[in-house]
Order: sequence, then C-alpha cells, then structure tokens
Amino acid sequence: MVLFRSLVWGLAAIALSIFSTASNAAEISELRIDWATYNPVGLLLKKQGILEKEFEKDGIKIRWVQSAGSNKALEFLNAGSIDFGSTAGAAALLGRINSNPVKSVYVYSRPEWTALVTRPDTGIDKVADLKGKRIAVTRGTDPHIFLERALADAGLTEKDVTLVLLQHADGRLALQRGDVDAWAGLDPLMAAAEVEDGAKLFYRKPENNTWGVLNTSEDFAAEHPAIVNRVIAAYEKARAEAIAHPDELKAVLIEATKLPEGVIDKQIERTDISHSRIGSEQNETIVSAGLALQKAGVIAADVDVKATTDKLIDVSFAPASQ
Repeated sequence: MVLFRSLVWGLAAIALSIFSTASNAAEISELRIDWATYNPVGLLLKKQGILEKEFEKDGIKIRWVQSAGSNKALEFLNAGSIDFGSTAGAAALLGRINSNPVKSVYVYSRPEWTALVTRPDTGIDKVADLKGKRIAVTRGTDPHIFLERALADAGLTEKDVTLVLLQHADGRLALQRGDVDAWAGLDPLMAAAEVEDGAKLFYRKPENNTWGVLNTSEDFAAEHPAIVNRVIAAYEKARAEAIAHPDELKAVLIEATKLPEGVIDKQIERTDISHSRIGSEQNETIVSAGLALQKAGVIAADVDVKATTDKLIDVSFAPASQ
C-alpha cells in the first residue's frame, strides 16, 4: 500500500512538472533575445536556428535584437524589450546597482575583449600618459570598467582625462580620425583597429576583463524558469558546435561583422568558450571589479558590492551538461 501510494504521488509529481512546463511555455508567444558581435556563441545560435527549432512545437516565435554593447543590452532588458541579453559580468553588476533587476544565468565566454588602444603617433605608451588626453569610451560596459580600473592603478581618475562618450564602433572611428587620443576598445572592433588601422594596444590586463554573461530579468526568471533552462540548453548546443567546428564559428563571425578573416582570428584567439556554468569564479571576478570601481569612486561607498553580486548571479539554471 505504501509502495502504491508512493508510486501514485511520484506519477502525480511528474504530471504536475510536465503540466507546469507546458503551461509556462503556453504563456509566451514570442521570445526576444539579443545577438552581439562580442558574443560569438550567440551568433552561432542565431545562425543555426537552434532556438527556433526548440520552441517551434510550442508556437513560440524567436525575435532577434542586436545589442551594440552591454549598456544597450541592459537598457533593453530594463525596458522589457528583450527577455535575454548579452553583457559583461561587471556591466551587469553596475546595472543591478542602478536598480536594473537583472539576473545573470549563463556564461557564454571568458574573453580578453578589451584593452586600451591608441594610434602609433600619439606618444602614449602607458596609462600614466593619458593624463590630459581625450579617451573614447562606452559608459556602463566592460571597456569603461577596464579603463576606470586602469586609471585608478596609475593614480589617475576621470578628472585627469576627458571621457568622450561614444558607442564602440564610433569610438574606433574617433580614434582613427584623430578626434580622441585613446579608446577603451572592444573586440571585434578592437581587433579591426589593430589589423586595419595599425592601432596599438598599449595597456592589456586579461584578468580585468570580466566574463561574458547571459542575463534575463528577475521577473522572467521567476515566472518562466523552464523557458530559461531551455534557452540555456540551446546555448549549450551552439557552444558544443562552436568548439567542435571552429571554422563554422569563424564563418558566422565574418558574416555578422563584415570583417576580414585576420581580424576575426584575433578575436577568436582572445575568446575562451570552454566555460558555461555561472558560479563562484564569476562571482569573485565581478566582486573584484566592483570593489575596484568603488575604491575609484565610480560606485557609491554605501553599496554592498558582494551582496549585490550574490543577487545578480543565479546558479539555479546550471547547464545540464556540466
């Protein structure tokens, strides 16, 4: 009798789980997800139509929206115009501090995607040389955070330089034209500046590049956990494909960016896609960035960086393959 009752309860639980997943999907007619040239795995996901195939049986359409930078992805998430957005980990932290209720649920890369860039004719060789100079930067992104940390390490602040606020592509053009002296760059545009413009990366510090993370909103994560898990599973399929077929990854990057193979080679060699589980390692990196920004005065002194990072990172959606 006890065994029979346990079996009944077990079957009921399975049925409830199936019903919950189905009803969760039935509430949604469209999933809005971003694509970005700094997220190669996401580009392959889009190209191969993996999400479209996954959600076709539910009648859920996939709408792709381009994010030109972490700041734009966070704006879209905060406005409710996308359900999933690609950012740097530290950028997501800044969003969370600024009352954007994002949740980081997945890692799409561990990149060295930012460095400080200048032209060969500026005479800039080190961060200290930036004093009094004009620097192009996209506020609220990993390049901006990287720049702030570099200035602080050199004993400088924003007051010692002039920040020219531009989106990443415009920052590269401004450096190329001579409108600014330096640029907090982002791949693949930074790689293009190296290869095509002869720009030099005068300050590199890979450990100060924070992880590439996939985010959703707090409400979406709470209301549609099954959908979040299915999106992550689709990302895992794309990541496995990218690792198994690097030429395919390169081809999709070339197609999306319209940049030559030599540029994309540089981007790929600086992008590690062997990680996907979000957890303590990302937490530590993001906290370190946040504390450095707090010391530099970018984040208010009364913000609890560790507690905010703990609220940002959601480990409950770990990929099934890891």
